[in-house]
Amino acid sequence: MTNTAQITCISQSDRSSMWERIRSVGGTSGGGWKISQNDAIKHIESGEWSFYVSVDGQDIPVVVARNRFGNKYITTEADGTNRNSLLNLPECP
Repeated sequence: MTNTAQITCISQSDRSSMWERIRSVGGTSGGGWKISQNDAIKHIESGEWSFYVSVDGQDIPVVVARNRFGNKYITTEADGTNRNSLLNLPECP
């Protein structure tokens, strides 16, 4: 069974590459949580957890992507815009 959690904030690095830009993600469910991007990737790939962001009342799934060099990172599924909805979230405390 897959657990589902909404990502409501991110912590960004000063890097511009997609696989290094997001350091961690977090949410408010269950009293609040924060995990590294690498842990989020492991949870998604194992099927243990799925994550989503909410944009204008629509839930957009978070998926694992790879760049052309094979580096993994998390991003949102295509939602009809050219932006990564994760990067528009506020910074985690």
